[in-house]
Amino acid sequence: MPIIDVQNLGKVYPVAVKEPGMKGTLQHFFRRTYRNIEAVKQVSFSIEPGEIVGFLGPNGAGKTTTLKMLTGLIHPSTGSVDISGHRPFSRQPKFLQQITLVMGQKQQLIWDLPALDSLRINAAVYSIGASDFRQRVGELAEMLSIQDQLKQPVRKLSLGERMKAEMLAALLHRPQVLFLDEPTLGLDVNAQTAVRKFLQEYNVRYGATILLTSHYMADITALCDRVLVIHQGSLIYDGRLEALLEQFAPYREVAVEFDSGQTIEQDKLRTYGNLQKLEGCKATFLVPTDHLTHMVSSLLNTLKIQDLSIAEPPIEDVIAKVFETGRT
Repeated sequence: MPIIDVQNLGKVYPVAVKEPGMKGTLQHFFRRTYRNIEAVKQVSFSIEPGEIVGFLGPNGAGKTTTLKMLTGLIHPSTGSVDISGHRPFSRQPKFLQQITLVMGQKQQLIWDLPALDSLRINAAVYSIGASDFRQRVGELAEMLSIQDQLKQPVRKLSLGERMKAEMLAALLHRPQVLFLDEPTLGLDVNAQTAVRKFLQEYNVRYGATILLTSHYMADITALCDRVLVIHQGSLIYDGRLEALLEQFAPYREVAVEFDSGQTIEQDKLRTYGNLQKLEGCKATFLVPTDHLTHMVSSLLNTLKIQDLSIAEPPIEDVIAKVFETGRT
C-alpha cells in the first residue's frame, strides 16, 4: 500500500482584478471582480514506503503549493490526499506526528537562544520524554556532526550549521514521511554534501519516505531514482530519473585526441558525426546515442587515437530542456 496517495489534486486561487484609475479603484472597492488562477491542476501520484522521490519544476510550477496541500497547510480545491491513512487538512495529532516539512528559506529555531532550548520546546510539543529526548538528540546530532554547536545561540551558527540544527528539530519526533522544500538552499558544497549524506542515512536507518524539491540537481541525482516533474501546475512526468535523461538527452559528447603525426581534414571528420570543435589534435563530436557504438568503432578502426572519452550532457541542461518544452 502506498504511504502517499494523491488523486486529482487541484488548487484554484481567486485573484481580485482591478482596473487602473479612480473609476477602477471605486469599482474594486464596491463591486470587486475575480479571476481564477489554477496553481495545481488534477495532479495524481502515489509513493511507496521508504521511497525517496524528487519533485522537480521551474519557479511557479506549483511545487510548494502541492507540498502545502500534502502537509495540510492549505485545503485543496479538488481531489483527495491520503498520507498513511490520514487526510492532511484534518490536522489530526497522529498525522502530525508522522510527518515533517522542512523549508530551506524558513526557520523554527529561536534566534537568540541555543538550538538545544528550541529542541526542548519541540520535545514538549510532541510529548517526548527526557530519556528519549537525550537519546534522539545525541543520535541525530552525531549523524549531522553538530554535537558542539547545539549549545551556541542560533544567531552565531553558520548557515550550514543552522540548516543542520533545523533538520534535527524537524526530525526530533522521528517522522516517517519527510517533505523537504529546498533543504540545501544557500549552502556551500560541503554543507550540501553533508545534508545529502544525512538524508540517505536517515532513510536507511528509519525507512522514512522522502519527497524532495530542489533546484540543485546534485541533490536529486544523489538521492532520487524516481522523479515527478510538474509544469504550470500539471504533472508531466512520473518515472525513473534515468529514463527521463535518456528521453531528453539522446546525444553523447565524444572527445577524441588523435596521434600528433596525423593530418586530418575537417570534412573527413564530419563523416563520423556532428563535429563541434577541432583544435589541433583534439576534436569533439555530438553523436546520437543509437549511433554511438558504430561511430566509436569507426574512429578506432580508421584513425590513430591517443585518447577517447564519452560524456553525457549536464543534467541541468537536460532538466532545463524539459521545463522549456513543458512536456515529456
